[in-house]
Amino acid sequence: MQLKAAIFDWAGTMIDFGSRAPMGAFVDVFAEFGVEISVEEARGPMGLPKLDHIKALGADPRIAAAWQEAQGAPFDDKAAQRIYEIFVPLNARVVTDYADLVPGAAATAEALRHKGLKIGSTTGYTREIMVPVMPMAAEQGYAPDNLVCAGDLPAGRPTPLGMYKCFVDLGVWPAAACVKVDDTAPGIAEGRAAGCWTVAVSLSSNEVGLSWQAIETADDAEVTALNRKAIAKLSKTGADYVIDTVADLPPIVDEINRRLAAGERPPVVG
Repeated sequence: MQLKAAIFDWAGTMIDFGSRAPMGAFVDVFAEFGVEISVEEARGPMGLPKLDHIKALGADPRIAAAWQEAQGAPFDDKAAQRIYEIFVPLNARVVTDYADLVPGAAATAEALRHKGLKIGSTTGYTREIMVPVMPMAAEQGYAPDNLVCAGDLPAGRPTPLGMYKCFVDLGVWPAAACVKVDDTAPGIAEGRAAGCWTVAVSLSSNEVGLSWQAIETADDAEVTALNRKAIAKLSKTGADYVIDTVADLPPIVDEINRRLAAGERPPVVG
């Protein structure tokens, strides 16, 4: 058996180096309700569907206390929904400013197609947010064979339902013949729960949080320290491999194919 599909996340993996598009939107939307949150706090639940991300932020004790003080009521599902209804159109307006492909992303997708793999995609973004992103990615040379968004299915990450939808859309099976590539813990969990091989990307990730331009101009020691921290955190997700960016993926695919040919399979989760 050989790999049949690679299924990629979007922000922080294939586009938006550093996964920066949602950060300002989260900070701004909470501010509209009188609650200040930091970019670091906003990054914490990254990878979850955006409504679940907002609920996770509201469950943070500091943010919950600030919400109680500002709104005079506890943070609950209704509060999360109010924030979400403002967040989605706000994120949709700014996402195109962060839609540049990660360097090497288009070439990697093309190289994998030459190896016979189909290219799938899942995201914590809603379809409304992704509508303007898809043509921009295509213009840069990246057009996956499918798209599964938050809200498309009864449950999103970290459940495997998005991956199952990819299997159906792409016509690929078993799960061990697929690799999931992501920059967040929920995205890696999604792949592991489905029974896929998983590859985490560190340097372009939400964990480092810097644009490619910032990486190029930053002190090398600082970047190395940030990347090592990201690698350590992503390694704890149980990912089979951790690489800097998707540009480093083709040799990993070759290694997974060798392991599959030798009878190895990804670990069973749950």
